[in-house]
Amino acid sequence: MLRRDRQARLVAATVVVQAIAAVFFVADALEDALDQGVTTHIAIEGLIAFALVAGVVLGAWHIRVLLAEARRREQALSIARGALGEHVSERFRDWGLTAAESEVALFALKGCDAGEIARLRGAASGTVRAQLSQVYAKAGVASQAALVSLFVEDLLDWPQNAGS
Repeated sequence: MLRRDRQARLVAATVVVQAIAAVFFVADALEDALDQGVTTHIAIEGLIAFALVAGVVLGAWHIRVLLAEARRREQALSIARGALGEHVSERFRDWGLTAAESEVALFALKGCDAGEIARLRGAASGTVRAQLSQVYAKAGVASQAALVSLFVEDLLDWPQNAGS
């Protein structure tokens, strides 16, 4: 989000500089046209001024579109994160995991091994391994990879006859 905000500010600053240049070129072209009439040089300045004004308008419109799309994506991601979290909690409840097993299972889903989980929880490695075994048994899987794959499968929207 911070990167997007920086990019938006950079594009907005560019549009502001373009707007200032457009005002300068329009004013200069009008002044020259009033003083000297329309010459090739003034016609070219007018064309450049028109291009700058068009760039300012299109740049401002593009910023609006990009920011609106970024907001929509952030909202969708937030909803998806919440939905995934709720889905994980629901699965853990369905499996009858204890609070400790749920915490261990969540660390396992995040890719932590038994040693890391033990360190993060301040528990003995043997306790964590026993809890992981209980999680795997309740989930009906034999490994951490298989546990993770249960949730990946839930997220993937494969057609019923994929691969046929």
